[in-house]
Amino acid sequence: MSVARIPPHHDAACWGCGDNAAGLHLPLPESEGIEEYEAYTHFDERHQAGPGIVHGGFVAAALDEACGLLATWYRFPAVTARIFVRYRHPVPINTELLLRSELESARGRRIHVRARLTDGAEALAEARAAFLHVPLEHFLATPEGRAAGEAWRERLGSE
Repeated sequence: MSVARIPPHHDAACWGCGDNAAGLHLPLPESEGIEEYEAYTHFDERHQAGPGIVHGGFVAAALDEACGLLATWYRFPAVTARIFVRYRHPVPINTELLLRSELESARGRRIHVRARLTDGAEALAEARAAFLHVPLEHFLATPEGRAAGEAWRERLGSE
């Protein structure tokens, strides 16, 4: 009996990599098993806290997304277990920024990833995160998750 393989994917509504109107629209990694990920992004007035400065929660979410995209494409599926964020400098809105993440280690179900957000010259924020490889059933706890699972089952059945 062959087991259907489900490749890494994302939800179209995802704030980080989906089509969400307020999202970052980060590009998906190009291959599985990656150990590094990078993407250019920017924040605008929708993400602002103080005048001209990105809210720290959005900065943390962007770092989590960069780490999560790497962890998920390294070993699908994976979820954030913990993340530590260090804010080094205020992050400006309306500025091109580089998000970069890299695999630190992987052992058993645990995947450790490090990320940084830079303006090209200096680190504005950094993160260290741990992810857990989880069974696909983890995502079936919600009606939306069950609907997505059924769509995948139908797609795989037609191939």
